[in-house]
Amino acid sequence: MNVPSNLRYTKDHEWISLEGNIATIGITDFAQGELGDIVYVDISSKGKALASEEVFGSVEAVKTVSDLFLPLAGTITEINPLLEAQPELVNTDPYGQGWMVKMTIYNIGDAERLLTAENYTALVS
Repeated sequence: MNVPSNLRYTKDHEWISLEGNIATIGITDFAQGELGDIVYVDISSKGKALASEEVFGSVEAVKTVSDLFLPLAGTITEINPLLEAQPELVNTDPYGQGWMVKMTIYNIGDAERLLTAENYTALVS
């Protein structure tokens, strides 16, 4: 299981990468492995201001549909355009081309409450 140390994580298996107040968000390697082959990513929250832990979309795998939860409060500014035609990127490259959304974070200090790679690994082990 791949858990990059430079990212923060949620108990709901999302990862977040921060550059200033811009965050990139996706699901973890553990989550995509548990879901299985992802066949559809449904995110229609671009331009929406959402609270922390609010649903921003869903992923559909062969056997299940799972909601996606926002790690921090902010506004969704971009949805990964590659996922419409290639949802399998979430399986093959969850921390790279399989990212899901970019957003502007309202309070960067809130990121301190997210899990470190070490804490996330302990949670899923």
